[in-house]
Amino acid sequence: MKILIKNGRVIDPASGRDETADIAIAAGRIVSIGQVSPDFHASRKIDATGLVVAPGFVDLAVRLREPGHEHEGMLESEMAAAVAGGVTSLVCLPDTDPVLDEPGLVEMLKFRARNLNQVHVYPLGALTRKLEGEVLTEMAELTEAGCVGFSQAEVPINDTLVMHRALQYAATFGYTTWLRPQDGFLGNGVAAKGALATRMGLSGVPVIAETIALNTIFELVRDTQARVHLCRLSSAAGIELVRRAKAEGLPITCDVSVNHLHLTDVDIGYFNAAMRLTPPLRQQRDRDAIRAGLADGTIDALVSDHTPVDEDMKALPFAEAEPGATALELLLSLALQWGEECGLPIAQTLSKITSAPVRVLGESLGSLASSAGKLVQGGVADLCIFAPDERWAVQPGALKSQGKHTPFAGYELSGKVKCTVVSGHVAHEAF
Repeated sequence: MKILIKNGRVIDPASGRDETADIAIAAGRIVSIGQVSPDFHASRKIDATGLVVAPGFVDLAVRLREPGHEHEGMLESEMAAAVAGGVTSLVCLPDTDPVLDEPGLVEMLKFRARNLNQVHVYPLGALTRKLEGEVLTEMAELTEAGCVGFSQAEVPINDTLVMHRALQYAATFGYTTWLRPQDGFLGNGVAAKGALATRMGLSGVPVIAETIALNTIFELVRDTQARVHLCRLSSAAGIELVRRAKAEGLPITCDVSVNHLHLTDVDIGYFNAAMRLTPPLRQQRDRDAIRAGLADGTIDALVSDHTPVDEDMKALPFAEAEPGATALELLLSLALQWGEECGLPIAQTLSKITSAPVRVLGESLGSLASSAGKLVQGGVADLCIFAPDERWAVQPGALKSQGKHTPFAGYELSGKVKCTVVSGHVAHEAF
């Protein structure tokens, strides 16, 4: 299909482009940006007057829930949620059932995703078999099957020797290890350690659960020079450690979730299970440090941490409820709100969900590496058209995701996705 997008405000953070222009698309690629040849005859024209045309968003932390947790999310529903949120590429975690520790499971997931023809899916393989933290997986075979890195999801490796060997192996072959820094013995609480958790009688997770894990990771990285991506930082102290490690030149990147960008432990209120997240929401000083760290580049990328949860598992008491929230469809709006509150240009805000995540992924994107997260002539036509000032109410029942639980239910947000184009075809539209 040939598509002509007319009169949109084209913003490409990677190139610095910010202008009103037309975009011509044919055979799944961008033919031209700006001046469109009179010989180009589009089968579909989209009037983007008053709208922003940006690269499709890239989300580094999504749980698709297949295989094994289909009652919480089907591949179809979560990919529909992704394109409804303007996400055209996503990284999915390996904590499925069975765990993504075998090439066949990865290939099956990739096959299913390709057939749905909605979003580019990049799986993370399990770092250890069954995520048990004991025996390393066959990383080379998993990479050949399509894995872009290796992760333990939320399961820490308590054996430092195993972690050291994993990073040595990854460094040898140039693989990236994705780790969420949390000490396996200190991190078993349900809320951030502090006055509020004590008052509510909730078991607390201290900041040192994150900083001890970070210091261990950094020492191992110094020894192995393995490339590590740190997932979903939550504390001011942790962000400061990352800042120092980057200044030292360690090969690390990191991300934070949209939930922690806006919320604090006070938002738990009267044991609101929608606020039961991993890592737990921390104090205001931690949230402020996250916002500042994302703005100054210490934190590389913003992620949805999309985790659809079954209704029954959220209806339990706070400490027993399953952690997680749906967020794919809120990623753009919550990013824009952060950018506006921090006084940032919209291009800088969008970079955290477009070009910056692509830099984290690097060459593991394969054929998309040269054009993902940006708008370039000849590149794959993945883009999002949105109304930056249009207000919309977060109504859980209206979300495409099978998981309806979000801390932002009832909020009114700005930034409405109008159209998502993936590989040159319209995957979502809401004009």
